[in-house]
Amino acid sequence: MKRMAVESAKVETTNLDTFLPPIEKPKSLMMKLAYYFTRKQFGKVLTPLKVHSARLPIAFGQFYAKVSNLDKKLQLPPETVLLIREQVARTNVCLFCIDIGRAFTIKASMNQAKFDALEEYRTNALFNDAERAALDYVTELTQTKQVSPDTFSRLRGHYSERQICEIVWLVASEHLYNMTNIGLNIHSDMLCDLSRKNRQKQN
Repeated sequence: MKRMAVESAKVETTNLDTFLPPIEKPKSLMMKLAYYFTRKQFGKVLTPLKVHSARLPIAFGQFYAKVSNLDKKLQLPPETVLLIREQVARTNVCLFCIDIGRAFTIKASMNQAKFDALEEYRTNALFNDAERAALDYVTELTQTKQVSPDTFSRLRGHYSERQICEIVWLVASEHLYNMTNIGLNIHSDMLCDLSRKNRQKQN
């Protein structure tokens, strides 16, 4: 059902413009530099930057970048971090975040079959019990905005208190990204395609 919802959302939003028009030529020097560096990193200027950040003081864009950089301080394995972010984005049906999350996994040479099977994480052999417990927790929290004691107990059986707090951080911060994009009708930037092309060139 979730895959159908995501595919339906893709059909509905692919041909729609963002609610606010992208700003292609920012006025401030700092924003021009932000455009330059994201183009250098991703191969294009990201739509959230052009639609959202370009209309706000630079401190807002720096805050979003800070959120992303904080992931480097997490103790959770990088693959687990991206699995959690991807699951939250899928649950919220944020097409931009689904796309950029997968682009990061491609760039990091992670197991793409595992991310392809995310919808079946409860039964697919690619996932271990710890990952299933974490994904059950973040899915329940995202969908219902509450968590049952049983779900939390299973999570606690696999993760330290610090790691549990990191998982909560990932859910909360992913919602920041998701709601920004959904609220302004920002959809996929096709970053997965760019990442695959870059990988092919490297090989």
